[in-house]
Amino acid sequence: NAVLIRGSCHCRNIGFTLVWQPDPREIPARACSCSFCRKHGGVWTSHPRGVLRIAIADRSLVSRYAFQTRTADFHICSRCGAVPLVTSVIADRLYAVVNVHAFDDFDEMLLHIAASDVQHETEQERLDRRASRWIADVAFLDARDDTAAGETRSNAGD
Repeated sequence: NAVLIRGSCHCRNIGFTLVWQPDPREIPARACSCSFCRKHGGVWTSHPRGVLRIAIADRSLVSRYAFQTRTADFHICSRCGAVPLVTSVIADRLYAVVNVHAFDDFDEMLLHIAASDVQHETEQERLDRRASRWIADVAFLDARDDTAAGETRSNAGD
């Protein structure tokens, strides 16, 4: 059994589907304490065996923002301002987390939100944590929509 979670930014320019298998009793989410996440309502979840597909209707309306270690890209819709996902390239593989506040028609009773403080991690510890906990099967459905960073990335078929 699996659950299909759909999500998007407010205007639906950035949309995603996340297949979570097996069907969870609860979905762990992390309320990040960094200044960006606090200011943007970032509460993130991931499942290392999940399958994430991302579709962008108009890539000209998507900005990517990276700060501190510049090892993650926050995907921001410039039309509505929402931040539905974050990606990180580690050893040539694309990983991601999704913002639970971007979920559409979802039973919020499944969410188990806990505080998360990663400010004291070294860069390598941060990358190792992401590689072990973030979604590892990530693909942009329309490759041309992922060129904002100058390259197309997909883990499909790896």
